[in-house]
Amino acid sequence: MPHTTPTIELAQALISRPSVTPDDAGCQAMLIERLEKLGFVCETLQFEEVTNLWARRGTATPLFCFAGHTDVVPTGPEEKWSQPPFAANIEQGMIWGRGAADMKGSIAAFMTALERFIEHHPDHPGSIALLITSDEEGPFINGTTRVIDHLEARNEKIDWCIVGEPTSTAKVGDVIKNGRRGSISGKLTVRGKQGHVAYPHLVVNPIHKASPALAELSAEVWDNGNDFFPPTSFQISNIHAGTGATNVVPGHVEIDFNFRFSTEVTADELKKRVCNILEKHNLDWDIDWVLSGHPFLTAAGSLVEACQAAIKGITGLETELSTSGGTSDGRFIAPTGAQVVELGPINATIHQIDERVSVNDLNTLSDLYENILARLLK
Repeated sequence: MPHTTPTIELAQALISRPSVTPDDAGCQAMLIERLEKLGFVCETLQFEEVTNLWARRGTATPLFCFAGHTDVVPTGPEEKWSQPPFAANIEQGMIWGRGAADMKGSIAAFMTALERFIEHHPDHPGSIALLITSDEEGPFINGTTRVIDHLEARNEKIDWCIVGEPTSTAKVGDVIKNGRRGSISGKLTVRGKQGHVAYPHLVVNPIHKASPALAELSAEVWDNGNDFFPPTSFQISNIHAGTGATNVVPGHVEIDFNFRFSTEVTADELKKRVCNILEKHNLDWDIDWVLSGHPFLTAAGSLVEACQAAIKGITGLETELSTSGGTSDGRFIAPTGAQVVELGPINATIHQIDERVSVNDLNTLSDLYENILARLLK
């Protein structure tokens, strides 16, 4: 395929803007200019430092939505990149740059799919929307979750949503996410008594005290998963203690941990079970909890079927349904009752030095999005 398709040109234009969270760097204004020509009513929703876009064409139901984010993670050391991270150069059949795969390439494919679909179906049934945020890679406080609250307050419901997260592994369309695990993190503080290591009878070492409980938490079977989700996992990510001196027993230890959990258990159940284990070990402790998202699942239905059929028809692949990986903004959209699927390019280089995406894959992705629209809004 030629490099100079509308999808590739738009992807390059978006990638060239250094929109590190929460800065949108004018990406959404670029989209608005094109969307308004297609008959979309565009609302810029500014919450604190975060810029969000809600654009809708039509007022009827059902409502199909493309969801994504214009913000990107920092580049890291620019001198280590093979290509400048915001130059959006094309080399070896790939667009190179921060956000190429995650997820400005998908947004470009959204846009060109919409332009072709509306050209061919100007009087399509239902409505089409875009929900774009500049806060997906950051604190996720003033982004998609705030837009959904805004829509819920006026009873505006999404029926089908495709999130353009990079889901593919070897070929575009080989994997789609029809759900995600929940995520809850805890910062556990266990207190002891500080003192000199040479006088153990005068100290209480919180690391020693916490270790048996941590071993039990690590060995616990939280659930066995189900047909759609692997078993819930518990992982310790950081342990902080000590004054920096080798002859001082610390007065407290802080342990950061995270659960990625299935639909077989709730966040409240996990909290209760953790507390029961800590109490059993007679620790002086407390925990600060942060719930990043509940698990969600779109097990079957018209959206999954349309994605599978489009992928099969265009690429010949039998796509795999998966709930693996991290969280996404789909966790804020699914609880409203929407069917949510994530479909995007290959994720091998996301957040890495030399992030890049195949030119051919982006063109294919745009075709997939158009085909899915045609199957649902007919």
